[in-house]
Amino acid sequence: MTAKICVGQFAGSHGVRGLVKLRSFTAEPADVVTYGPLSDEAGARRFTVTLQGMVKDNFLAKVDGVTSREQAQALAGVRLYVDRDALPATEDGDEFYHADLIGLRAELADGSLYGTVKAIYDFGAGDVLEVRTAAGPLEMLPFSKACVPVVDVRGGRIVVDLPAVIEAREGSDDEADEGEGEEGGDQSGGAGP
Repeated sequence: MTAKICVGQFAGSHGVRGLVKLRSFTAEPADVVTYGPLSDEAGARRFTVTLQGMVKDNFLAKVDGVTSREQAQALAGVRLYVDRDALPATEDGDEFYHADLIGLRAELADGSLYGTVKAIYDFGAGDVLEVRTAAGPLEMLPFSKACVPVVDVRGGRIVVDLPAVIEAREGSDDEADEGEGEEGGDQSGGAGP
């Protein structure tokens, strides 16, 4: 089964002639329609989409077969996917797609198993990795160069620096107590969706 990557989402209707608002999650926003057929997560519905313009932070798009405001509004919230193979290859070992990290082994510096990467989130202050630890519980780790110094997609692993994770957590607790803080650095090298 080919992996699917979420590249966008329908965000509601625009006007009465069936245009939809489209939110892009790609590195180059207009590329959302260039990777081939778009589908819903299950692959049950396929969408042929043409960009028509912009409104605020969203594209205005024409979806084949959608001709009314009601049809466009019915698509609101549908996430759009492409096959992983349709995306361009990354240019070097320091670039990767977030989806490439899912399932990687999370190791400590000594090579021992820490867990498995289950998901990646961005809650607004930088990417966070969700890791199912070998002991069982889920851990949320800041995805920064300090906390995750090694990302080896080809080798199927990341390396977690627990002292840096603990320091980052303590630092964010201190900042929350003081009501101020600095934005942390994201892991360099991430690409696209």
